Amino acid sequence: MVTRSLRKERIGIVSSNKMEKSVVVSEVKKVKHPVYGKFVLKTKKYVAHDEKNDCNEGDTVKIMETRPMSKTKKWRIVEIIERAK
Repeated sequence: MVTRSLRKERIGIVSSNKMEKSVVVSEVKKVKHPVYGKFVLKTKKYVAHDEKNDCNEGDTVKIMETRPMSKTKKWRIVEIIERAK
């Protein structure tokens, strides 16, 4: 039996849904500066696969790592946690 390693999961906000079956998800982290100690916001963008095209801008979603689907798309939408207001 072959065991698979655990897939990474991230939670972020949809920043763009202008593509067909794809969305851009932004993950914002607070990171402490190593020298000055101030907290800095770091943003990372992921292109995720949205099979049903039902994500809108501002939605909070959970994404999971998957096989490469295109040059930049290596994540897929697992669930929509909260809809945009």
